Amino acid sequence: MNDNDLPDGPASDQQQMGRVLVVAGSDSGGGAGIQADIKTITVLGAYAATAVSAITVQNTLGVSQVFPLEADLVRAQMRAVLDDIGADVVKIGMLHSSAVIEAVAAELEARSDIALVVDPVMVATGGTVLLEDDAMLALRNLLVPMATILTPNMPEAAALTGKPVETLDDQKRAGDALIGLGPKAVLVKGGHGNDPDVYDVLVMQDSIEIMSSPRIETRNTHGTGCTLASAIAAFLSQGAPMRDAVSIARDYVHEAILTAPGLGKGHGPLNHMHPFQGED
Repeated sequence: MNDNDLPDGPASDQQQMGRVLVVAGSDSGGGAGIQADIKTITVLGAYAATAVSAITVQNTLGVSQVFPLEADLVRAQMRAVLDDIGADVVKIGMLHSSAVIEAVAAELEARSDIALVVDPVMVATGGTVLLEDDAMLALRNLLVPMATILTPNMPEAAALTGKPVETLDDQKRAGDALIGLGPKAVLVKGGHGNDPDVYDVLVMQDSIEIMSSPRIETRNTHGTGCTLASAIAAFLSQGAPMRDAVSIARDYVHEAILTAPGLGKGHGPLNHMHPFQGED
């Protein structure tokens, strides 16, 4: 029997599982990056594949070293997955350099049927810069226009627009500016704000919606951005409309923060594995 003769297995008679290819860096502490992405996508019922863009040496106290992978190797990983398993959604995380961003964009150009979630990772929770200076323009010009949804936090939105983002009104303005670059949706996250509630602003071509939740006072917030973007990707891969995918993903992250295990001596990880029922 050769490979072509292998049976399809039980899944062949079932609805295909949502597939998410994550292109991002590895976090040795397991709280963010590829590790958080895999946990999130898996627990939410989709299939996670990966293309590792960089290896980081980090724990809850911070990032001590970053080892970027060659752009050709990142693209080769993507192609290997997409040509065989395929993907309903590609989720972009830490890409680090303009060369890697250009390679990723080139691989995605001919695959416009795949939804794209772009989380513009620039700085780690502990403060380490994860995006080279010359990569900002490449990210803005190449990947942002291709995005099905772009998910910047307030500092990232400020960097992408060149204007301060410190208030809810600033978030709205940034969302409007970023939607003008071409993405179908922009979620400007408000976790870095100072209000008692966290306000996230979802901007689409014909609408703007403010989503809010009570702010949780905790140090266990490592990987929240990665986790939220991957949760959105998981729900989109299973056919959820954009607004629903964002809303339910926010609920998932909120519960993951509330039930965080309290690991480590610094910014601890979320509880990615908490039982999640979604909306009633």
